[in-house]
Amino acid sequence: MDMNRTYRGKWRGAVLAVLLTAGTLTAAAPGARAEGARTETPVKSTSPVTGVTESTVRVKVPLPESAGPHPEACDWLSYLRYRSADGPAASADADRILIAQPGILEGAGAFDSVARNTVTRAAEQGQHIEFWALDRRSNCLEDRTGIASGDQHTAVDYYYRGKQVGGRTFGGYTGNAQLGWMAKLGIEQTVRDQYDLLTAELPSQALRKRKVLCGGHSLGGVITGYFAAADFDGNRATTADAGYNQCAGYFALDTTVSTSLGDLSGSIPGDTNLPDIGLGYGVVQAGLDSGVLPRTLSAPVLLNPETMTLLGIAGLGALKDLDGEADLLGYLPRNLNIEATNRFLFAKDTAAFLSGSPSVRDFRLTNGAVLGALLDDNSVPLAFLQTSVGFFDGGPIADKSFPAANGGDAQPGLYGTAYKAIPDRPKGPLYTWRNYDRVGDADDPGYRSADGTPFTVAGEEVTDVRQLARSLAEQPLDFTEQYFPTKLVTDIELATSPQVKKLVVHPEGLKANPVLTVLAGEGLLAGRVPADLHPVVADGYQHLDVLTAAPVQNNGRPEPVSTSLAGFARTPR
Repeated sequence: MDMNRTYRGKWRGAVLAVLLTAGTLTAAAPGARAEGARTETPVKSTSPVTGVTESTVRVKVPLPESAGPHPEACDWLSYLRYRSADGPAASADADRILIAQPGILEGAGAFDSVARNTVTRAAEQGQHIEFWALDRRSNCLEDRTGIASGDQHTAVDYYYRGKQVGGRTFGGYTGNAQLGWMAKLGIEQTVRDQYDLLTAELPSQALRKRKVLCGGHSLGGVITGYFAAADFDGNRATTADAGYNQCAGYFALDTTVSTSLGDLSGSIPGDTNLPDIGLGYGVVQAGLDSGVLPRTLSAPVLLNPETMTLLGIAGLGALKDLDGEADLLGYLPRNLNIEATNRFLFAKDTAAFLSGSPSVRDFRLTNGAVLGALLDDNSVPLAFLQTSVGFFDGGPIADKSFPAANGGDAQPGLYGTAYKAIPDRPKGPLYTWRNYDRVGDADDPGYRSADGTPFTVAGEEVTDVRQLARSLAEQPLDFTEQYFPTKLVTDIELATSPQVKKLVVHPEGLKANPVLTVLAGEGLLAGRVPADLHPVVADGYQHLDVLTAAPVQNNGRPEPVSTSLAGFARTPR
C-alpha cells in the first residue's frame, strides 16, 4: 500500500483550506451603536515586551435574520486591541491602525507576538500605532473556561471529565446539526463583518482611508483581497463605501493580497474529499444548508475542535513549568481522536503508527518538549501549523520516517522543508527542549539526521517557545480556531461561479493602495511568489513564525516582520 498517498488523501480535506478565502457584500451598514453594544476589557499579560496595552473589544453586530437560529454570543464581533501604553486612548487619535484577518484554523491570539513587536517598533520611531487582531465570528462557539483556569489538570478535567470550573460545566463540542447558521458564513459575511466593525469603531470614512492598514496572515491575505474589491452599499457608482476606500494600504503575511489562489494553489495537496466543484454553487449551498455537507472543517487527526483545544492545554503546561516533566499525555483520556493524533505526531515509522508501539506515553518529555513536538517544524508534519521554536535535547534523536508525516521536499507546501525528528529512547532519559536561542551550529551531532543533513541550525530557529506557550494559553481569544466555516472553502473553490464573481465589484481596488508583502523564507510560498511583488523575506521562518517570532533574533537583529510592518505604518512628521 502507498501509505504516503493514503494519508495525504485522508487529511487533505482539512489541509486544503490553508489559504482559501473570502470576498465582498452588498447590504446596508449598521445604524448608530446602541447603548451597551460595545465592551472593552483590559488583558493582563506576562509578555516580556512591555510598553504595550492589550484589551479585548467586543462590538454587537447582529447576524441577519436569514442566518437562522444561532447563539446570542455570535451576534458579537471580537478583536484584540494592542496600542502603546503611553499613546492616545482613542483609536481615532493613533497614527495608524493595522487590522489583521486570521489564517486558516487561526484565532486572534495567534497575532499576539507580532502585534506587540510591531507596536513597540513603531513607538521606537516616535509613532503611536494600534494593531487589531480579528477573531472570525464563528469563534463565538469556543469555551476557554478550562484553559483560563491556568492549570492543566483542571483544564483536562473540565473538557474531558465533566468537572465544573467556576460553576460552569463544559457543554461538549458543537455538532454539525447545531451549526445551520454557519452554512451562510462564507466570503460575503466575512468581509461584511470587517466593514461593519470598522465603521462602528471608526465612523469617519475619511479617517479610515487615511489611517487604516488592512491585511492578514495566510487565508487573511486573500480575504483582504476580496475586501479591497468589495462594494458595501449596493451601488457601484458610489465608492466611499468600497473596500479599498476603507484602507490606506494593505499588508500580507506569508500570503498575497489577491482574489485568486494563483501561486497559493501550490500549497494545496493533491486529492480532496470536499464536494466536487462541478456540482455547482447551488448544489453545494444546498448541501451546507441541509447538513449533508459538514458546516465546519474537521479531520480526525490534528484538525478538529478537540485537538485545537489540546494545543492550548499543552501551552498551559509549558507556560507554568517549561522544564518540568510532563504528565499531560498520561493524564488525558485514551479516546480514538487523541490516540490517532498522538500516533500521527509521534510515530517514528509506519510500523510504529500501525502498532502504537512505542507510544508517546513511553517517553519522558518535559512540558516544553511536548509543546515543541506539537508545533515545531522539525516535528509537526503540516506546514501551516509549523513554527521554529528550537529542538529536542536530553537524549538520542532519530529521523521520523513515517511517510505521512515527513514529505520533505516533495510537497513543501504541505509538509514544510525541514527534516522531521523524534526522540529515540523510550523509557529512557528525560527529553527536554532547547529554546530557539540555544540552538547552535550544524557541527553538533545531535542536530544531524541519518544521512548527515543537519536537522536545524541557529539561523532557522526564530520563535521563543515560552512566548508561544503564553500566546496559546494566556490570551482571552484563542490562538487556534475550533470551528472554521466550510463555506469559506467552498466559496473559493467556486470562485468562478456567478454567485462569487459578483462579489468582486471593484477589482481595481487591489491596486488602489500600497502593499507590503512579507514572506516566511521557508513558508508556504517559498520560491513561488512573483518578483514584481518585491516581498520582504524573513529568512529561516516557517508559516506561523511571521506571527510568533521573538523580538530579537539569533543574529542579534530586530525581528524583520514587525520591523517591516512598523516601517510600512510610519506616517510623515
